[in-house]
Amino acid sequence: MAQHTPLSPSAPWFRLEVGPEDWQAQDPADLVHWYAQMLLIRRFEEKLLELEKTGLIHGPAHASIGQEAGAVGALSVLTAGDSINGTHRAHHQVLLKLMNAVTPAGFDVRSDAFTPEMDDALRRFLAEIMGLAPGYCGGRGGSMHMRHAPSGILGSSAIVGGNLPHAVGYALADKMLERDQVSVAFFGDGAAQNGATYEAMNIAAAQSLPVIFFVENNLYAVATHIAEVTREVRMASRGAMLGIPAIEVDGMDMVAVHRAMTEARRIIATDGGPVVVEALLYRHLHQSGGRPGSDFGYRSPEEEAAWLARDPLTTTAARLTDMGLVEAAGLERIDAAMTGRVAAAAATLTETVPGGNALRIPDALWPDPASCDTGILGDLSELAGARMLDHADLPGVVTERAKFVTVASETLAAAMDRDPRIIVMGEDVHQLRGGVSGFTRGALERWPGRVLPMPIAENGFTGVALGAALNGLRPVVEIMFGDFCFTAADQIAHGVSKVRHMFGSGFPVPLVMRVRVSPHTGYGSQHSGDPSALFAMFPGWRIVSPTTAHDYIGLMNAALTCDDPVVIIEHTEFYQREFEVPAGDRSFCIPFGRAHVVRQGGACTVLATSVMVGHALRAAADTGIDAEVIDLRNLDMHGIDWDCIGTSIARTGRVIIAEQTARGLSMGATWADGIQSRFFDSLDHEILRVTGGLASPTVSAVLNRAALAGADDIAGALRRITGADETPHPTA
Repeated sequence: MAQHTPLSPSAPWFRLEVGPEDWQAQDPADLVHWYAQMLLIRRFEEKLLELEKTGLIHGPAHASIGQEAGAVGALSVLTAGDSINGTHRAHHQVLLKLMNAVTPAGFDVRSDAFTPEMDDALRRFLAEIMGLAPGYCGGRGGSMHMRHAPSGILGSSAIVGGNLPHAVGYALADKMLERDQVSVAFFGDGAAQNGATYEAMNIAAAQSLPVIFFVENNLYAVATHIAEVTREVRMASRGAMLGIPAIEVDGMDMVAVHRAMTEARRIIATDGGPVVVEALLYRHLHQSGGRPGSDFGYRSPEEEAAWLARDPLTTTAARLTDMGLVEAAGLERIDAAMTGRVAAAAATLTETVPGGNALRIPDALWPDPASCDTGILGDLSELAGARMLDHADLPGVVTERAKFVTVASETLAAAMDRDPRIIVMGEDVHQLRGGVSGFTRGALERWPGRVLPMPIAENGFTGVALGAALNGLRPVVEIMFGDFCFTAADQIAHGVSKVRHMFGSGFPVPLVMRVRVSPHTGYGSQHSGDPSALFAMFPGWRIVSPTTAHDYIGLMNAALTCDDPVVIIEHTEFYQREFEVPAGDRSFCIPFGRAHVVRQGGACTVLATSVMVGHALRAAADTGIDAEVIDLRNLDMHGIDWDCIGTSIARTGRVIIAEQTARGLSMGATWADGIQSRFFDSLDHEILRVTGGLASPTVSAVLNRAALAGADDIAGALRRITGADETPHPTA
């Protein structure tokens, strides 16, 4: 007879409840201070809704009215050194983190006036939400995207679930750099159903990281009730199923949340992290704006009234009065003080329209429109003192022959010797004597603790790497196959690429992503793509594609010195080839933005990438056409060497762009546009593009070869562009 044996989670999962005695045991000064903080949040967001209604906020205002107790209780246990992030509804947490960072010790709202620093924090946060230059991010972040590193706010994300991997990355940096701090990711019940949330929690658990996942379960993701999209409506279960201690708590009770977060910190200090805290609470209003959800028909007025009766401001005021801590007049004075400071902040950002009563924003407070595209990337000043060794510098240098993969492994290990902030993350990177391609062999021999295995969760660990980069590390992320970048596209596009510009720039994002491209190996359509074009769509990336071991050393070292995100496209066809490299030297750099003229010629210019550089040389030899072959090396819009290209075109008058990948993934159309806009008068012929076919490569060897461009395709283009082939062809 089969037996059914009940199973339990491997980690504790419980509900924490408090009673009147817990309130009595709390420091009275703290209780009054926390109540004032809830009032400040409420009055601040009411002012936001007022400004939105009058058209002075461009974009949404996702108010957290009703959820203040969760924010106050959570932030009450955090220090200035602890890091947080949030989602599109993060005013309450961000405001408190900003205010806590500048509020003097012992501040008593009943007797003390706001300091100039406190008023400035209010003003700058309000200015940011209004999209104004005095804001913390210069108005670029607005309501949903906020960063102020000195206060421990490392960057909120409007992508649901997108912020959790970043907080895990903050915690990873704290652990690796031996800092006694915690990170907190704030998110809602909607995000708890997101794949990035699961990936982030799992990575945090596997690495035992000091991070708290704080779920604000307000029952609704916009207008969808949680029970409509998941059978298990207890969000803390997401932690328990991953071996993470999980605490459920009444999020309308600030003391209960304070105790839950205190317990979470105790668990991390004693047993290591992470911890999940689920706060059961309610937003009184709709997803965005000042109307209740019942106006839109997805919840009833009766439900809203029941929760409104538990409003944390109302219940806390009653408790404080019953406990004899504040009388009615005192509560009114606190309210007046909070309301007054918010009004004063708003008054500095608005003015009355001449001859009327309406408000407007003074012109002087708007950001300069000319700065729209500034701050996407840095100025590369960090490379100013680096030792450069390009091909033109090699005469007289003693060289040795070495395999590409060996040189790459040695370069990474040497860089890790020089810089203790460099870590490696990826699938199988800690096994197989150096990962699936051997690139981490040297790192494993010297620094095994800095080579971190990741689950098959590219989006998750790419986001973790971003968080780590924002908090002091220099992560090197390995993507096993180029196509897998598309599973990480959210973090590549919305995270890494946009983070610097979106938050006002002025800070480093030192992340390197190694992407293996192997279209020729018969792995089929889902393992054969070159994702360079994906990265090129988002200008916050530098993209390099080395074609020799020498170039790999120089470009990898430049990437590991650079404070910008850099993706290195590695074609596996090079891995086992031998190249001439400087003997015993693995520490030089090659400048970004410099192409390499591999073959000089006068008949036409071939701009080639990756393996197409070699194919172009072969095509020139086979056809006898005097082509100039240029290895672009830098593929992003910031790094294209237009000076080199322009000089060549002025001499040849003809251009072929040669890429191996499928037509839809090629970048040549963008480059052709750049050439025509700059060098049209030098062109004597239409620009020709050589690419693979429309379809991705498939497994069949003959179809695999047919799908990719090669030397014969370049040879045909050479004959056509020089007139050696007079057969009419359709325009490329």
